[in-house]
Amino acid sequence: MNFLLMAIAASVLVSVFLKLARRADLDIAQAILVNYATALVLCLWFLRPDFSAEVLRGADFWQMGAPVFLLLGVLLPSVFVIMAKAVAVVGIAKSDAAQRLALFLPVIAAFVLFGEVLTASKAVGIALAFVALLCLVTKPNAKPSTKLANAANTNNSLAAHSSAQPKTTTKTTALLLFGVWVGYGVIDILFKQMSKLGSAFSVTLFISFALALVLMAGYLLAKRTVWHDASLAGGVLLGALNFANILFYIRAHQVLSDDPTLVFVGMNIGVLTLGAFVGVAVFGERLGRLAWLGLVLGVAAIFCLFWGGF
Repeated sequence: MNFLLMAIAASVLVSVFLKLARRADLDIAQAILVNYATALVLCLWFLRPDFSAEVLRGADFWQMGAPVFLLLGVLLPSVFVIMAKAVAVVGIAKSDAAQRLALFLPVIAAFVLFGEVLTASKAVGIALAFVALLCLVTKPNAKPSTKLANAANTNNSLAAHSSAQPKTTTKTTALLLFGVWVGYGVIDILFKQMSKLGSAFSVTLFISFALALVLMAGYLLAKRTVWHDASLAGGVLLGALNFANILFYIRAHQVLSDDPTLVFVGMNIGVLTLGAFVGVAVFGERLGRLAWLGLVLGVAAIFCLFWGGF
């Protein structure tokens, strides 16, 4: 559980950074570009990827690792762009709900793809988790806490920086929210799959960051971005926090390999819970009764899932 707790803490720190970065008028898109470059350096420094022929020619790398790094490398920057567009078109609340409810996909994958056994306690925990999420993402009066609680993945928080756009068709709105929902759900599943790669894990993570860096750079260059030194510098801190978030999240999956739902649900509920408390204590935000109920149910859900694994 220690790795999961550290992943939650790192994710919430990412949100705190992004909240302060917006106040400082930093360009978040530029920060995320440097974030990937920083993650590459940290990956080399701490994980020391093994680029030996033995690993690169191994079945784990090509049969399991290659699909993971190709999908992650494309999805990490792409979902950022989709989320930004969704926030601009339908608002933060609905986009946030779509991202959080993406938890449905990795939970299903835990039993269908990863062979987890469904017990009565886990079933209750999963049910409580989704009720808690509904309580937490339902915000009758839009409050600033939305931004801080929006942390299980860095890219969701980055999207809140987007400016408003004109209304679009219902079909476009549905496609955007569907893209957010599928994108974040698949990313969670891919991180779980990466945790199973053994010696190929660090190489796969490194290539994922490298591909995301190239695609994000291409996106910003295509937009003819005017570079901002402070934004680029801020990306170094963002990258350190995001690397810690991803690394500890994958380590949690490795340690709790037989209980992926505990990691999936624990990360989502944990980030929302800690983020909400930080919002109240540090930024003076307020939570409604429904949100407090969601926090209580979320803690109960994690307890049921943890207990159900024994």
